[in-house]
Amino acid sequence: KIAIVIDDWGYNLDNISLLKELSFPLTVSILPHLRYSREIAQDAQRLGLEVILHLPMEPHEKFRLEENTIITSMSEAQIRDIIEADLENIAVAKGVNNHMGSKATEDYPTMNKVLGALKEKHIFFLDSLVTRKSICARVAKTLKLPFVKRDVFLDNKEDPEYIKQQLYQLKRKASAYGYAVGIGHDRTLTL
Repeated sequence: KIAIVIDDWGYNLDNISLLKELSFPLTVSILPHLRYSREIAQDAQRLGLEVILHLPMEPHEKFRLEENTIITSMSEAQIRDIIEADLENIAVAKGVNNHMGSKATEDYPTMNKVLGALKEKHIFFLDSLVTRKSICARVAKTLKLPFVKRDVFLDNKEDPEYIKQQLYQLKRKASAYGYAVGIGHDRTLTL
């Protein structure tokens, strides 16, 4: 089995028509509180696609952060408030994956707060695995939270041959382990 997750929805509607043309199931990961977040969530649900929340989390790098990005200095109450508001915005979300988050997903106290809040909501966590030092699997196991991790990034390069090779790598991993998860992005070439 192969799961394909397409991240970064919500900024625009540029690829919504391509999403409607696809004949296989995808998981659509939507950033909260953007101009088109709710509309895309509703369209994806109507299409029978799984929707998850793409939760902004603190990276090591100094990128421009989304509003209400979870950062490691936040209290449990702050983190819970953000997750609550984000899940209210993407109300049809069945799970959550991290947007960026190399610093947050390496920090045990932060991930314990995040995954603890998700456990209360009875939704799963997909670790986008943006760092090899991620402690998410360990925290999820301790909390008995449904968890899965990304196996292959599909489109780190915007090149058709590269993406095709990444899909083959995803297929090989699924053949070897029984399943694999690939993550791509809301880009015309990827779709």
